[in-house]
Amino acid sequence: MDVNLNLNPNLLQNEEKFNNDFFKRFQLRHAEKPLQLDEKVEKNYQFPTFYADASCAIAIFHCDYAAAKAMMPDPSMVPVKMMKGRSLVIFSCYEYRHVMNVAPYNEIAMTIPVVSDGAMNIPILTMLRGDKSKHFGYYVFHMPVTSLENRLRGRKIWGLPKEVEHINITKNDQKTKIEAAIDGQAPYLTLSIPTQGQAQSFDVKSNLLSVLKSQRLKSTTQFKGTFNINKNMKTLFQTSSTNNGLSLQLGDGPIADRLRALKIEQEAFQYRHTDTMNACFDLPHEIRNC
Repeated sequence: MDVNLNLNPNLLQNEEKFNNDFFKRFQLRHAEKPLQLDEKVEKNYQFPTFYADASCAIAIFHCDYAAAKAMMPDPSMVPVKMMKGRSLVIFSCYEYRHVMNVAPYNEIAMTIPVVSDGAMNIPILTMLRGDKSKHFGYYVFHMPVTSLENRLRGRKIWGLPKEVEHINITKNDQKTKIEAAIDGQAPYLTLSIPTQGQAQSFDVKSNLLSVLKSQRLKSTTQFKGTFNINKNMKTLFQTSSTNNGLSLQLGDGPIADRLRALKIEQEAFQYRHTDTMNACFDLPHEIRNC
C-alpha cells in the first residue's frame, strides 16, 4: 500500500462498519481532550479504536535474549525467556480495512513479549501462561504504518515508534508476502507467511507496553478471529542459523541492521494467518515513571 500523507480535518463517518457483537462489548468514549495532529488539524477520536474485517499475518521467531534485553527502554521490562539463551520476536502484519473514524492503512507491529515489575520469568512457561498474567505484555520496538495520521496518533497518544513506510501485502492460496520499504528503496524486510494451517479460534486480551515522555504506558489490545496456525515445536529445543531464510529476509538500512542485531533464527517457531478478524486498542490504563 502506498503511503497516505493526507491529514483530513474531518473524522471518517463509518460507524456502520462496527455492528459485530465483538464491538458491543465496549463503551465508546472520548479522551480528556481532542488530539492536535498538527498546527491546523485537531480530532476528537473515540476509544477504544475499533478495527473491523482486518487481515492479520503473524510470524514468531526465536532471537537472542541478551540482544532483546538490550532493546528494552526501561529496566522494569525484560524479554520472556525461552530455552538456550533465547527470547522471541514477533512480526504482526495487518491490513486495516475499516478503522473507526479513520482511513484504512497497513501496519507491521514488531514486538518482543516481555514481563514487567519483577514477575517470574521461567523459560517457555512464562510465554505459555502469557495473557493470564497482568505482568505479561508486548513491547513494540518498531511499527511501520502507511498513514501519516496513524503515525501521529500512535506517537502522541501511546509513544509507539510508528514511522510512515511502504508496506506491500500480496496473497495467494498458500502464502502471504509482506514487504516493508522506505522512500522507494528496496525492501529492508520481507516476510513469507503460510495462509493455510490448523484452524484455531482466538478471543484474546493483551497488554501493549510503550514509553512516552519518560513514562511507561500499559494499554489493552483485544482481538477475535479464527487463524490458520503452523507450529514448529522442534525450535523450542533446537537452534537454527541466523542467516536469511525462506520466510524472513533482511535487506539493507538501519532498521534491517537493528533486526539483524537480534540474531533472529532462520526457522520460525510459529505462523498465524487470518483473512478477517475484529479488534480494538484502548487508551493507556496504567502509567508509571521510568
